[in-house]
Amino acid sequence: MLDDRKLEVLRAVVEDFVRTSEPVGSRHIVERHNLGVSPATVRNDMATLEDEGYIAQPHTSAGRVPTDKGYRLFVDRLSAVKPLSAAERRAIESFLAGAVDLDDVVTRSVKLLATLTRQVAVVQYPSLSRSTVRHVELVQLTQTRLLVVLITDTGRVEQRVVELPVALVDGQIDDLRGLLNTALVERSLDEAATALTDLPRGTRPELRPVMTSLMTVVLETLVERAEERVALAGTANLTTHALDFPTIRPVLEALEEQVVLLKLLGEANDPTTVRVRIGDENAVEGLRSTSVVSIGYGPAGGSLASLGVVGPTRMDYPSSMSAVRAVARYVGDLLGS
Repeated sequence: MLDDRKLEVLRAVVEDFVRTSEPVGSRHIVERHNLGVSPATVRNDMATLEDEGYIAQPHTSAGRVPTDKGYRLFVDRLSAVKPLSAAERRAIESFLAGAVDLDDVVTRSVKLLATLTRQVAVVQYPSLSRSTVRHVELVQLTQTRLLVVLITDTGRVEQRVVELPVALVDGQIDDLRGLLNTALVERSLDEAATALTDLPRGTRPELRPVMTSLMTVVLETLVERAEERVALAGTANLTTHALDFPTIRPVLEALEEQVVLLKLLGEANDPTTVRVRIGDENAVEGLRSTSVVSIGYGPAGGSLASLGVVGPTRMDYPSSMSAVRAVARYVGDLLGS
């Protein structure tokens, strides 16, 4: 275990290298950080940190830079992430509050996160497997045609037109709407599909043919679930960090793959804990020169999906972690409202 002073030296190396992208020397640390020791003492501490694999010397006579192991210890030792300013919090709230539907929420969130962190932002759409039915609406288009609107608790809206076997009269649409909502609201999509099969038997005889048609269409809507999707923004931010990567092409290729992005966020399903994967800790080979900061999000502390940022290991971890956590919290509150 490293003593407190060596941990402070490591923190100084990480912070200064992230800020300047230049190797950090002992004299520079003494001048910038109030450690209360001489340059010689700092040099000895840096030698120990290097022997332990937390920092490295890229060139002879150069200063030191953090290794993946050094970044990991730095992140693990963070007592608190950098708080967002009042202006940043207001900007997040006002920007996301203008969203009109789920697609807009995701689009705004991913752009906002890329802007706040100056990294590549990734936001997963809420998982349909974890969604529940919020409301079913029936809109009469003609006497023999209805528009069925299915709304989930995650804001997803599905619409289908149903051709009816018989014409409906006043009041019957209200009856059908009531039956559907009683059976489906607050049920998961899997439970809703099961509940649908019992509806015709509990419907008045004159409405059973119509309920059977409605059941068939709603059931198809529940079964025809689009595959999980993610939104990406800020890829151009990688160009500002090009020198931090041995080669940027594998990173770009990995970010083009939907399955890679889903895997990237799949581990982060806890909305209370920011997860950080550094360098070789990433399972995806093309991203082993990057760090991934991610977290789950959802209403009322639950988790429906994940979001995060991808950038170089030379990342401002406290700020990135703070931004990821804040955006996740606001998106979760928005979905729950």
